[in-house]
Amino acid sequence: MEAQILRLNISGQPVEWLNWQEAVTLVAREAVAWTLGDPVRAVCGGVSRISGQRSRIELPSMLACEGHSVVRHRSNYPLSNRTLFARDGYICMYCGKEHSAAQLTRDHIVPRSQGGLDSWENVVAACRRCNQHKGDRSLESLGMQLLALPYRPNLAEYLALVNNRRILADQMEFLSGQFSKNYRKVELA
Repeated sequence: MEAQILRLNISGQPVEWLNWQEAVTLVAREAVAWTLGDPVRAVCGGVSRISGQRSRIELPSMLACEGHSVVRHRSNYPLSNRTLFARDGYICMYCGKEHSAAQLTRDHIVPRSQGGLDSWENVVAACRRCNQHKGDRSLESLGMQLLALPYRPNLAEYLALVNNRRILADQMEFLSGQFSKNYRKVELA
């Protein structure tokens, strides 16, 4: 898997992930205000007919640009099973066992049949066994408890969740400085 470049706004807030082609375009258009991190890729271009030298662009792991991006700052990031399972550390929030993504399901704490929403604050990762046991009943009626409360990630957390398999150490260090107190790597005793 190829590393992606983290785009920041001019203030240093994370905005989105870029592939190397998108990053090269921003550098070539001189839209980059400043950069951060180690180089992740060098891209060579054509030979200048004036100087006879080949162009070369070194892409850093993070670059800051002025202007707007395709991804606008918002607090309602798309909820997918992939990001939900990553948020919950691939652990069933009922039994506490770690599972692969294929073994997990999305469980609505307040069941949809009882008016529960399909939102970050109402869903958790659950193994198939626990999800089937709970069904469309409330936790209280079954005497079940959550191991951790669900939460809506902030932008830095969301970017880490959607790219969690390809994120570089310097990018994670940068993003983690902006994580909320809710962000967790679920660790059970």
